[in-house]
Amino acid sequence: MRSDRIKKGLERVPHRALMYATGIPKGEMKKPFIGVATSFTDLIPGHIGMRDLERFIEKGVHTGGGYPLLFGLPGMCDGIAMGHRGMHYSLPSRELIADMVESVAEGHAFDGLILLTNCDKITPGMLMAAARVDIPTIVVTAGPMMTGRYRGARTSFIRNTFEAMGRFRAGEITKGELDACETGACPGAGSCQGLYTANTMNCLTEVMGMSLPWCGTALANSAEKRRIAFDSGVRIVELVKKNVTPRKILTRAAFENAIRADLALGGSSNTVLHLLAIAHEAGVKLPLETFDALSKVTPHITSLEPVGEYYMEDLHWAGGVQAVLKRLEASIKDNPTVSGKRVKAIIAGVDYIDSEVIKPLNEAYHAEGGIAVLKGNIAPLGAVVKQSGVSEKMMKFTGAARVFDSEEAAMKAILARAVKGGEVVVIRYEGPRGGPGMREMLAPTATLMGMGLGDSVALITDGRFSGGTRGPCVGHISPEAAEGGPIAFIKEGDTIELDIHKRTLNLKVSEAELSERKKAWTPPAPKIKSGWLSRYAKVVTSANTGAVLK
Repeated sequence: MRSDRIKKGLERVPHRALMYATGIPKGEMKKPFIGVATSFTDLIPGHIGMRDLERFIEKGVHTGGGYPLLFGLPGMCDGIAMGHRGMHYSLPSRELIADMVESVAEGHAFDGLILLTNCDKITPGMLMAAARVDIPTIVVTAGPMMTGRYRGARTSFIRNTFEAMGRFRAGEITKGELDACETGACPGAGSCQGLYTANTMNCLTEVMGMSLPWCGTALANSAEKRRIAFDSGVRIVELVKKNVTPRKILTRAAFENAIRADLALGGSSNTVLHLLAIAHEAGVKLPLETFDALSKVTPHITSLEPVGEYYMEDLHWAGGVQAVLKRLEASIKDNPTVSGKRVKAIIAGVDYIDSEVIKPLNEAYHAEGGIAVLKGNIAPLGAVVKQSGVSEKMMKFTGAARVFDSEEAAMKAILARAVKGGEVVVIRYEGPRGGPGMREMLAPTATLMGMGLGDSVALITDGRFSGGTRGPCVGHISPEAAEGGPIAFIKEGDTIELDIHKRTLNLKVSEAELSERKKAWTPPAPKIKSGWLSRYAKVVTSANTGAVLK
């Protein structure tokens, strides 16, 4: 076993002495050591219920014949970190999490890993580590939150907090209604209720075969989730015995299946960043253009919040991830999974699909998938838009640029009603390097929607968006402004032309004029000059490559 390097031989007497100090019984030393990376924290609703799941994972590992060893990882809540300095740290924390899992797994010579996770950057960070370390691993996601209730209607995080701010500002709801949204939108433990980044990544983890069936949608605090945690504990020991490692599962086929499922679901645009980064760690070539190529042939078949009216609880009861794959069966590639069943075998076992929630292909909401990749003289290396959240009216739009060099400046103008219909809000110097950390722009996008400007104002940025974003919002513009990308040369009042159908994003300025502006451009001083983010900004790559570290 891999753990023999720390527990066998005369020269390991000191190592064994330290392990016995932790309370390990002598008889357990012969068993596989299973590291259980838990991201439990009191800080994040999606993670507050993990103490319970830790117990069931431990029971499962013991039952399977292994010895579980828990270690902690940090987590950040994007919703709490958003709109202030904290959001600079969100995407970079993905790299810290991957590095920490690698460090502990190698330093303590685990035979296998269970990664207990749930929210935005934590799940992809753990998957990056799984691919990098490449020892038998199962991911357990803690599950989505139930919806809230207010006067007979279901409530959720994005629409009933972020968008409620805009509605209150517009005079559509009272202070009492706003307060009710604030206290009732998130009724308890779990990842936010819609198809935001956390739940999209959790679904795709199951699609790629790194979680047991139903794990991606089984609800937080449910008995079903407990059983999945227990079964994962049992199963990891078997994976260790058979040496089934992540790179045997995270193949090109697994990533293509995940992209197709993401497109069919209409999931978060952040998955582009994360899948590219996980593929990088797995040694799989996955160009950004793959997303667009598959989008053109993958129908969008669900309508989940924030785009539609259904929630994760509805997707689960409708058949879950497996039912989505069943709809896509003809284009899904066979591949192994941590369950021991291959993808095609799992699909063959699907015996129920709620057609109201998961449409047949011939009744799809859109003929194309939820994400589109745009290019043009603003984004020569690509940009990403969640086209499933854009109204047909705004699929093609021309407007005058309103240019802001930070999210805060844009937000101030939006709340002051200084942004009008027919304009394109440009938020730059918010990319991986320029931010640094490529902050999410949920507050500006949700406020625009809440103020009724979703069908008359577009927003483009070298930053990124929350999975809760909807409307004509284009992110991940590459190269970013801080690298001297063309978005840095846009001036107030310039005409910008967006055409999602044609996959184009262009500044209506001559090449000669752009060239002159580039010559006159001076790179701005770093926004953050100390701490680890100053180091991160020097080594992070562009969004079109997944914002990985060089």
